[in-house]
Amino acid sequence: MTQASAILAPMAAKTTRAVGYDPDTFPRFAVTVDMVVLTIEDGELLVVLVERGEEPYQGAWALPGGFVRPEENLPKAASRELREETGVQAAPYLEQLGAYGDPNRDPRMRVVTVAYLAVLPSLGHIKAGTDARHAQLVPVRTSLRRGLAFDHKRILRDGVEEARVKLETTSLATAFVTKEFTLSDLRAVYETVWGVPLDPGNFRRKVLNTPGFVIPTGRRATPGPEGGKPPDTYTAGTKARLDPPLRRPV
Repeated sequence: MTQASAILAPMAAKTTRAVGYDPDTFPRFAVTVDMVVLTIEDGELLVVLVERGEEPYQGAWALPGGFVRPEENLPKAASRELREETGVQAAPYLEQLGAYGDPNRDPRMRVVTVAYLAVLPSLGHIKAGTDARHAQLVPVRTSLRRGLAFDHKRILRDGVEEARVKLETTSLATAFVTKEFTLSDLRAVYETVWGVPLDPGNFRRKVLNTPGFVIPTGRRATPGPEGGKPPDTYTAGTKARLDPPLRRPV
């Protein structure tokens, strides 16, 4: 047995027995997961919103989410909510965004939520969960102007900013596009999420000079209606972090 194992073994045993522990010593509270599910369609950054079918905030729009079940860990709860609220079995990018625990964020009881950011190249038909009337894709800019239930506007704002930052330092952009894409497709992701136009030549040079970001397939895309030389296609590389990063224009 290693030294670490020797130290942890009695701690684990003590935790398992819970001798003399009274679970009512501290107030009980619930844990939920909320999902910021982003995608891009027709040059617009979209988020999945659901219309709540029950109180609190019945009839209001909110991020999809729900309570963590007793047998679930947080990633499993997030994956289940993504599946139930969107009909998507898995997302190419699903990562914990942060925890939100203001004592008054939920009028029912003390509820701490753990938010997740999910990115998908497309969603197609969205399936509302059991406690939602409707689910739909809504432009982010519209969503941030409307009132959302709970503190979901704050969570959405944090999720969008996280996506903008991740585009600089990680390969997150490849989660917004299909498995095989052109550099124009990839540039459109940056322009849509950042909200700024990028010089095509500079962008191409930066992407191709970033090791492990994209891999050429050796194939070309179908020419567009304007004709011209068909563009090369690429797939996502193996590097999750970009070095050097692609910085947002200021």
